[in-house]
Amino acid sequence: MNTVGRKILIVDDNLEFTEMVKQHLNFEGFQTSIALNGKTAIEKTCSEFPELVLLDLKLPDIPGVEVLKRIKELNENTAIIVVTGYGGEQVAVDLMKAGATDFLLKPFEKESFLKAVKDALQIRDAQIEEKRTERDSSLEKFFPFLAHEIRNPLHAIGGALAIIQRRANLGDEFIAKSVQIIQEEVYHLNEFVRECLDFVRPPAKSRFVEIDINEIIPVIVNITFHIFEELSEKIKINTETEPTLPKVYANYEEIKQVFLNIVKNGVEAMSEGGELKIKTSFTPDPYPGFVEVIFIDNGSGVKKEKMKNLFQPFFTTKIRGTGLGLAICRRIITDRHHGKIHIESEEGKGTKVTVELPCGQAMCISKEKEL
Repeated sequence: MNTVGRKILIVDDNLEFTEMVKQHLNFEGFQTSIALNGKTAIEKTCSEFPELVLLDLKLPDIPGVEVLKRIKELNENTAIIVVTGYGGEQVAVDLMKAGATDFLLKPFEKESFLKAVKDALQIRDAQIEEKRTERDSSLEKFFPFLAHEIRNPLHAIGGALAIIQRRANLGDEFIAKSVQIIQEEVYHLNEFVRECLDFVRPPAKSRFVEIDINEIIPVIVNITFHIFEELSEKIKINTETEPTLPKVYANYEEIKQVFLNIVKNGVEAMSEGGELKIKTSFTPDPYPGFVEVIFIDNGSGVKKEKMKNLFQPFFTTKIRGTGLGLAICRRIITDRHHGKIHIESEEGKGTKVTVELPCGQAMCISKEKEL
Protein backbone atom coordinates (compact mmCIF):
# COMPACT_ATOMS: atom_id res chain seq x y z
CA MET A 1 0.00 0.00 0.00
CA ASN A 2 1.08 3.62 -0.54
CA THR A 3 2.05 5.04 2.86
CA VAL A 4 3.36 8.43 1.76
CA GLY A 5 1.54 11.30 3.41
CA ARG A 6 -0.96 9.19 5.35
CA LYS A 7 -1.69 10.81 8.70
CA ILE A 8 -1.04 9.03 12.00
CA LEU A 9 -1.52 10.49 15.48
CA ILE A 10 0.65 8.99 18.26
CA VAL A 11 -0.97 9.35 21.70
CA ASP A 12 1.38 8.48 24.58
CA ASP A 13 2.94 10.38 27.48
CA ASN A 14 6.26 8.53 27.12
CA LEU A 15 8.43 10.86 25.04
CA GLU A 16 11.13 8.27 24.38
CA PHE A 17 8.52 5.82 23.06
CA THR A 18 6.70 8.40 20.90
CA GLU A 19 9.97 9.54 19.28
CA MET A 20 10.93 5.95 18.47
CA VAL A 21 7.53 5.23 16.92
CA LYS A 22 7.62 8.52 15.03
CA GLN A 23 11.00 7.63 13.49
CA HIS A 24 9.74 4.22 12.37
CA LEU A 25 6.66 5.74 10.75
CA ASN A 26 8.40 8.72 9.16
CA PHE A 27 10.92 6.38 7.54
CA GLU A 28 7.95 4.61 5.86
CA GLY A 29 6.63 7.93 4.54
CA PHE A 30 3.81 8.47 7.04
CA GLN A 31 2.93 11.96 8.25
CA THR A 32 2.99 11.86 12.05
CA SER A 33 1.82 14.00 14.95
CA ILE A 34 2.18 13.52 18.72
CA ALA A 35 -0.22 14.06 21.63
CA LEU A 36 1.07 13.56 25.16
CA ASN A 37 -2.38 13.46 26.79
CA GLY A 38 -6.02 12.70 26.04
CA LYS A 39 -7.17 16.31 25.74
CA THR A 40 -4.55 17.08 23.08
CA ALA A 41 -5.41 13.84 21.27
CA ILE A 42 -9.07 14.85 21.00
CA GLU A 43 -8.14 18.36 19.85
CA LYS A 44 -5.75 17.03 17.18
CA THR A 45 -8.37 14.56 15.96
CA CYS A 46 -10.63 17.56 15.29
CA SER A 47 -7.98 19.75 13.68
CA GLU A 48 -5.67 17.31 11.85
CA PHE A 49 -8.07 14.51 10.83
CA PRO A 50 -5.67 11.56 11.33
CA GLU A 51 -6.49 8.37 9.46
CA LEU A 52 -5.02 6.24 12.26
CA VAL A 53 -4.48 6.85 15.98
CA LEU A 54 -1.95 4.90 18.05
CA LEU A 55 -3.46 5.15 21.52
CA ASP A 56 -1.95 4.34 24.91
CA LEU A 57 -4.46 3.24 27.58
CA LYS A 58 -2.66 4.96 30.49
CA LEU A 59 -2.77 8.72 29.93
CA PRO A 60 -2.15 11.43 32.55
CA ASP A 61 -5.53 13.16 32.24
CA ILE A 62 -8.23 11.05 30.55
CA PRO A 63 -8.49 7.22 30.48
CA GLY A 64 -7.49 5.82 27.08
CA VAL A 65 -10.84 4.03 26.71
CA GLU A 66 -12.68 7.36 27.01
CA VAL A 67 -10.36 8.95 24.47
CA LEU A 68 -11.04 6.03 22.11
CA LYS A 69 -14.81 6.50 22.41
CA ARG A 70 -14.53 10.26 21.92
CA ILE A 71 -12.38 9.88 18.78
CA LYS A 72 -14.86 7.42 17.27
CA GLU A 73 -17.69 9.85 18.03
CA LEU A 74 -15.82 12.62 16.24
CA ASN A 75 -14.97 10.48 13.21
CA GLU A 76 -16.07 6.88 12.97
CA ASN A 77 -13.70 6.32 10.04
CA THR A 78 -10.59 6.90 12.17
CA ALA A 79 -8.75 3.62 12.74
CA ILE A 80 -7.39 3.11 16.26
CA ILE A 81 -4.66 0.75 17.44
CA VAL A 82 -4.38 0.53 21.22
CA VAL A 83 -0.68 0.28 22.15
CA THR A 84 -0.09 -0.44 25.83
CA GLY A 85 1.98 -2.37 28.32
CA TYR A 86 -1.10 -3.43 30.27
CA GLY A 87 -4.02 -5.79 29.73
CA GLY A 88 -4.68 -9.20 28.29
CA GLU A 89 -7.07 -10.92 25.91
CA GLN A 90 -10.23 -9.74 27.67
CA VAL A 91 -9.04 -6.13 27.60
CA ALA A 92 -8.31 -6.48 23.88
CA VAL A 93 -11.82 -7.88 23.24
CA ASP A 94 -13.44 -5.04 25.19
CA LEU A 95 -11.43 -2.44 23.27
CA MET A 96 -12.38 -4.01 19.93
CA LYS A 97 -16.04 -3.75 20.94
CA ALA A 98 -15.46 -0.08 21.77
CA GLY A 99 -14.17 0.55 18.26
CA ALA A 100 -10.45 -0.27 18.26
CA THR A 101 -9.08 -1.82 15.08
CA ASP A 102 -6.19 -3.67 16.76
CA PHE A 103 -4.39 -4.15 20.08
CA LEU A 104 -0.60 -4.24 20.53
CA LEU A 105 1.30 -5.02 23.72
CA LYS A 106 4.55 -3.20 24.51
CA PRO A 107 7.32 -3.96 23.81
CA PHE A 108 6.90 -5.04 20.20
CA GLU A 109 9.11 -5.70 17.18
CA LYS A 110 9.36 -3.03 14.52
CA GLU A 111 8.22 -5.35 11.70
CA SER A 112 5.11 -6.57 13.52
CA PHE A 113 4.26 -2.99 14.50
CA LEU A 114 4.50 -1.67 10.93
CA LYS A 115 2.46 -4.60 9.65
CA ALA A 116 -0.28 -3.85 12.21
CA VAL A 117 -0.31 -0.19 11.14
CA LYS A 118 -0.63 -1.03 7.44
CA ASP A 119 -3.27 -3.70 8.11
CA ALA A 120 -5.34 -1.23 10.17
CA LEU A 121 -5.22 1.34 7.38
CA GLN A 122 -6.25 -1.26 4.80
CA ILE A 123 -9.19 -2.29 6.99
CA ARG A 124 -10.17 1.39 7.33
CA ASP A 125 -9.96 1.95 3.58
CA ALA A 126 -12.05 -1.16 2.87
CA GLN A 127 -14.74 -0.09 5.34
CA ILE A 128 -14.96 3.40 3.84
CA GLU A 129 -15.17 1.96 0.31
CA GLU A 130 -17.91 -0.43 1.39
CA LYS A 131 -19.97 2.43 2.83
CA ARG A 132 -19.48 4.50 -0.30
CA THR A 133 -20.47 1.60 -2.55
CA GLU A 134 -23.67 1.05 -0.57
CA ARG A 135 -24.53 4.75 -0.75
CA ASP A 136 -23.74 5.05 -4.46
CA SER A 137 -25.81 1.94 -5.19
CA SER A 138 -28.86 3.58 -3.62
CA LEU A 139 -28.26 6.79 -5.58
CA GLU A 140 -27.94 4.82 -8.83
CA LYS A 141 -31.47 3.55 -8.34
CA PHE A 142 -32.91 6.90 -7.25
CA PHE A 143 -31.28 9.38 -9.65
CA PRO A 144 -32.88 8.14 -12.92
CA PHE A 145 -36.33 8.31 -11.28
CA LEU A 146 -35.59 11.80 -9.94
CA ALA A 147 -34.31 12.99 -13.33
CA HIS A 148 -37.43 11.70 -15.07
CA GLU A 149 -39.77 13.38 -12.57
CA ILE A 150 -37.96 16.73 -12.91
CA ARG A 151 -37.31 16.70 -16.65
CA ASN A 152 -40.97 16.23 -17.71
CA PRO A 153 -42.31 19.38 -16.00
CA LEU A 154 -39.18 21.27 -17.09
CA HIS A 155 -40.07 20.61 -20.74
CA ALA A 156 -43.56 21.97 -20.08
CA ILE A 157 -42.18 25.06 -18.33
CA GLY A 158 -39.74 25.66 -21.18
CA GLY A 159 -42.54 25.41 -23.77
CA ALA A 160 -44.79 27.75 -21.81
CA LEU A 161 -41.95 30.23 -21.39
CA ALA A 162 -41.33 30.29 -25.16
CA ILE A 163 -44.99 31.22 -25.71
CA ILE A 164 -44.77 33.97 -23.09
CA GLN A 165 -41.65 35.39 -24.76
CA ARG A 166 -43.41 35.55 -28.13
CA ARG A 167 -46.60 37.18 -26.83
CA ALA A 168 -45.53 39.28 -23.88
CA ASN A 169 -44.21 42.81 -23.96
CA LEU A 170 -40.55 42.23 -23.16
CA GLY A 171 -40.06 45.99 -23.19
CA ASP A 172 -41.70 45.94 -19.78
CA GLU A 173 -38.75 45.74 -17.38
CA PHE A 174 -40.69 43.73 -14.78
CA ILE A 175 -41.81 41.11 -17.33
CA ALA A 176 -38.34 40.88 -18.89
CA LYS A 177 -36.77 40.35 -15.46
CA SER A 178 -39.34 37.67 -14.59
CA VAL A 179 -38.64 35.82 -17.85
CA GLN A 180 -34.89 35.98 -17.14
CA ILE A 181 -35.37 34.50 -13.65
CA ILE A 182 -37.43 31.62 -15.06
CA GLN A 183 -34.77 30.94 -17.72
CA GLU A 184 -32.01 30.88 -15.10
CA GLU A 185 -33.93 28.53 -12.80
CA VAL A 186 -34.80 26.18 -15.68
CA TYR A 187 -31.13 26.11 -16.69
CA HIS A 188 -30.09 25.41 -13.08
CA LEU A 189 -32.52 22.48 -12.81
CA ASN A 190 -31.45 21.10 -16.19
CA GLU A 191 -27.83 21.17 -14.99
CA PHE A 192 -28.85 19.34 -11.83
CA VAL A 193 -30.60 16.64 -13.89
CA ARG A 194 -27.55 16.30 -16.14
CA GLU A 195 -25.23 15.89 -13.16
CA CYS A 196 -27.54 13.28 -11.61
CA LEU A 197 -27.41 11.26 -14.82
CA ASP A 198 -23.64 11.79 -15.17
CA PHE A 199 -23.19 10.33 -11.69
CA VAL A 200 -24.99 7.06 -12.52
CA ARG A 201 -24.00 6.76 -16.19
CA PRO A 202 -22.08 3.49 -16.77
CA PRO A 203 -18.55 3.85 -18.16
CA ALA A 204 -18.34 3.84 -21.96
CA LYS A 205 -15.34 1.54 -22.51
CA SER A 206 -15.61 2.00 -26.28
CA ARG A 207 -14.55 5.63 -25.78
CA PHE A 208 -11.33 4.74 -23.97
CA VAL A 209 -8.30 5.58 -26.10
CA GLU A 210 -4.71 6.64 -25.52
CA ILE A 211 -4.73 10.37 -24.81
CA ASP A 212 -2.10 13.02 -24.14
CA ILE A 213 -3.03 14.82 -20.94
CA ASN A 214 -0.93 17.82 -22.00
CA GLU A 215 -3.30 18.36 -24.95
CA ILE A 216 -6.31 18.71 -22.65
CA ILE A 217 -4.82 21.48 -20.50
CA PRO A 218 -4.95 24.35 -23.09
CA VAL A 219 -8.47 23.28 -24.09
CA ILE A 220 -9.59 23.62 -20.46
CA VAL A 221 -7.89 27.01 -20.11
CA ASN A 222 -9.63 28.36 -23.23
CA ILE A 223 -13.05 27.10 -22.10
CA THR A 224 -12.53 28.61 -18.65
CA PHE A 225 -11.70 32.07 -19.97
CA HIS A 226 -14.76 31.88 -22.20
CA ILE A 227 -17.01 30.99 -19.25
CA PHE A 228 -15.47 33.57 -16.90
CA GLU A 229 -14.86 36.31 -19.43
CA GLU A 230 -15.51 39.02 -16.83
CA LEU A 231 -12.70 37.63 -14.62
CA SER A 232 -10.10 37.18 -17.37
CA GLU A 233 -8.32 40.42 -16.41
CA LYS A 234 -8.14 39.54 -12.71
CA ILE A 235 -7.15 35.86 -12.87
CA LYS A 236 -3.99 34.31 -14.29
CA ILE A 237 -3.72 30.64 -15.26
CA ASN A 238 -0.15 29.38 -15.53
CA THR A 239 0.67 25.93 -16.89
CA GLU A 240 3.80 23.82 -16.49
CA THR A 241 3.62 20.64 -18.56
CA GLU A 242 6.20 17.88 -18.78
CA PRO A 243 7.03 17.56 -22.51
CA THR A 244 7.79 13.81 -22.43
CA LEU A 245 4.59 12.88 -20.61
CA PRO A 246 3.46 9.34 -21.57
CA LYS A 247 -0.08 8.81 -22.78
CA VAL A 248 -2.83 7.37 -20.59
CA TYR A 249 -5.69 5.07 -21.58
CA ALA A 250 -8.79 7.10 -20.78
CA ASN A 251 -12.08 8.64 -21.88
CA TYR A 252 -11.07 12.03 -23.24
CA GLU A 253 -14.42 13.73 -22.58
CA GLU A 254 -14.63 12.46 -19.00
CA ILE A 255 -11.10 13.58 -18.14
CA LYS A 256 -11.84 16.97 -19.71
CA GLN A 257 -15.01 17.16 -17.59
CA VAL A 258 -13.02 16.47 -14.40
CA PHE A 259 -10.29 19.02 -15.17
CA LEU A 260 -12.85 21.66 -16.16
CA ASN A 261 -14.78 21.15 -12.92
CA ILE A 262 -11.59 21.51 -10.85
CA VAL A 263 -10.49 24.65 -12.71
CA LYS A 264 -13.96 26.21 -12.47
CA ASN A 265 -13.98 25.60 -8.73
CA GLY A 266 -10.57 27.26 -8.45
CA VAL A 267 -11.61 30.32 -10.48
CA GLU A 268 -14.86 30.70 -8.53
CA ALA A 269 -12.83 30.65 -5.30
CA MET A 270 -10.80 33.63 -6.60
CA SER A 271 -13.63 36.06 -7.35
CA GLU A 272 -11.41 38.98 -6.27
CA GLY A 273 -8.56 37.80 -8.49
CA GLY A 274 -5.64 35.42 -8.14
CA GLU A 275 -3.51 32.78 -9.83
CA LEU A 276 -4.24 29.19 -10.80
CA LYS A 277 -1.31 26.87 -11.53
CA ILE A 278 -1.62 23.63 -13.50
CA LYS A 279 1.30 21.23 -13.56
CA THR A 280 1.71 17.81 -15.19
CA SER A 281 4.40 15.24 -14.38
CA PHE A 282 5.19 11.53 -14.64
CA THR A 283 6.12 9.13 -11.82
CA PRO A 284 7.56 5.79 -13.05
CA ASP A 285 7.08 3.79 -9.82
CA PRO A 286 5.24 1.55 -9.35
CA TYR A 287 5.47 0.23 -12.93
CA PRO A 288 4.14 1.25 -15.44
CA GLY A 289 3.86 4.54 -13.56
CA PHE A 290 1.24 7.26 -13.46
CA VAL A 291 0.63 10.76 -14.77
CA GLU A 292 0.05 13.38 -12.08
CA VAL A 293 -1.87 16.61 -12.69
CA ILE A 294 -1.81 19.26 -9.95
CA PHE A 295 -4.13 22.27 -9.76
CA ILE A 296 -3.23 24.99 -7.23
CA ASP A 297 -5.22 28.17 -6.59
CA ASN A 298 -4.76 30.94 -4.01
CA GLY A 299 -8.46 31.47 -3.46
CA SER A 300 -10.68 31.36 -0.40
CA GLY A 301 -9.88 27.74 0.51
CA VAL A 302 -12.07 25.35 2.49
CA LYS A 303 -12.68 25.14 6.25
CA LYS A 304 -11.06 22.12 7.93
CA GLU A 305 -14.34 20.73 9.22
CA LYS A 306 -15.75 20.65 5.67
CA MET A 307 -12.82 18.85 4.05
CA LYS A 308 -14.01 15.32 4.87
CA ASN A 309 -17.33 15.95 3.06
CA LEU A 310 -16.00 17.41 -0.20
CA PHE A 311 -16.60 14.25 -2.24
CA GLN A 312 -19.99 13.47 -0.67
CA PRO A 313 -22.95 13.76 -3.08
CA PHE A 314 -25.04 16.91 -2.45
CA PHE A 315 -22.41 18.52 -0.21
CA THR A 316 -21.46 21.98 -1.48
CA THR A 317 -19.76 25.13 -0.24
CA LYS A 318 -21.41 27.22 -2.99
CA ILE A 319 -24.68 29.12 -2.75
CA ARG A 320 -25.97 27.67 -6.06
CA GLY A 321 -23.97 24.44 -6.18
CA THR A 322 -25.60 21.04 -6.70
CA GLY A 323 -23.00 19.22 -4.63
CA LEU A 324 -22.40 16.65 -7.36
CA GLY A 325 -19.40 18.11 -9.18
CA LEU A 326 -16.62 16.63 -7.04
CA ALA A 327 -18.59 13.44 -6.43
CA ILE A 328 -18.70 12.94 -10.20
CA CYS A 329 -14.97 13.78 -10.45
CA ARG A 330 -14.10 11.10 -7.92
CA ARG A 331 -16.37 8.57 -9.64
CA ILE A 332 -14.71 9.24 -12.99
CA ILE A 333 -11.14 9.16 -11.70
CA THR A 334 -11.30 6.35 -9.11
CA ASP A 335 -14.12 4.09 -10.34
CA ARG A 336 -13.81 4.44 -14.12
CA HIS A 337 -10.10 5.15 -14.56
CA HIS A 338 -8.66 3.46 -11.44
CA GLY A 339 -6.76 6.60 -10.53
CA LYS A 340 -6.67 8.84 -7.47
CA ILE A 341 -7.93 12.32 -6.64
CA HIS A 342 -6.86 14.17 -3.51
CA ILE A 343 -7.65 17.64 -2.14
CA GLU A 344 -5.64 19.77 0.28
CA SER A 345 -6.99 23.14 1.34
CA GLU A 346 -6.59 25.84 3.96
CA GLU A 347 -9.17 28.54 4.56
CA GLY A 348 -7.95 31.91 3.31
CA LYS A 349 -4.90 30.46 1.55
CA GLY A 350 -6.14 28.29 -1.31
CA THR A 351 -6.60 24.75 -2.53
CA LYS A 352 -4.47 22.06 -4.14
CA VAL A 353 -6.10 19.24 -6.13
CA THR A 354 -3.98 16.28 -7.25
CA VAL A 355 -5.16 13.80 -9.88
CA GLU A 356 -3.23 10.61 -10.64
CA LEU A 357 -3.97 8.48 -13.72
CA PRO A 358 -2.30 5.10 -14.39
CA CYS A 359 -0.29 4.87 -17.58
CA GLY A 360 -1.01 2.51 -20.44
CA GLN A 361 -3.92 0.32 -21.51
CA ALA A 362 -2.43 -2.68 -19.71
CA MET A 363 -2.91 -1.06 -16.31
CA CYS A 364 -6.61 -0.39 -16.93
CA ILE A 365 -7.23 -3.88 -18.24
CA SER A 366 -5.48 -5.51 -15.28
CA LYS A 367 -7.56 -3.43 -12.87
CA GLU A 368 -10.74 -4.45 -14.64
CA LYS A 369 -9.84 -8.12 -14.18
CA GLU A 370 -9.27 -7.53 -10.45
CA LEU A 371 -12.80 -6.15 -10.18
